Amino acid sequence: MRLLLVGASGTVGQAVANELAPYHELIRAGRHSGDLRVDLTDMASVERMYEAAGPLDGVITTAGNVHFGELAQTTPAQFNLGLQDKLMGQVNVVLAGIRHLRDGGSFTLTSGITGAEPIRLGANATTVNAAIEGFVRAAATELPRGLRINVVSATLLTESQDAYGPYFPGFEAVPGARVALAYRRSVEGVGSGRVYTVWQ
Repeated sequence: MRLLLVGASGTVGQAVANELAPYHELIRAGRHSGDLRVDLTDMASVERMYEAAGPLDGVITTAGNVHFGELAQTTPAQFNLGLQDKLMGQVNVVLAGIRHLRDGGSFTLTSGITGAEPIRLGANATTVNAAIEGFVRAAATELPRGLRINVVSATLLTESQDAYGPYFPGFEAVPGARVALAYRRSVEGVGSGRVYTVWQ
């Protein structure tokens, strides 16, 4: 299959690329690196990415930022970061991508364990991840031409423990290679509207 991986240079993106590249033609996209450049918060940029990528059998997004901080100290602008970047960025990928995917193609988005398990300082992350999963369940009922859509929700990655471990006390980390298998299951499988969890 011909696949577009958005966020390929990130920790999850690298693991997904390693899993999928031996089996598929992989086009990598990112804000600062990759075969194509894209700003997911800018719909015109997303459209240009698709035009440059050409026909696709699947799109995977592993990109998106959220805000971590005390809720009482969070500004609307800070909260909007996650809404515009990780949530609307991935929604933009789907809305623009419907007409670019071949019949039977798939979207695979990324949420996270905080969608179901809130953490201290993570109100923005929980809001965004839960919304992404809601979008996927609803979009699956409306996509045309046999298109599918799923989302992968992973816990803390072993490779990210130094950066994010303090936010996840008591959570069991999992290796990126295990998380990447869920993305492969979404891309190569038959499910739609699914939340594939990798929590332990």
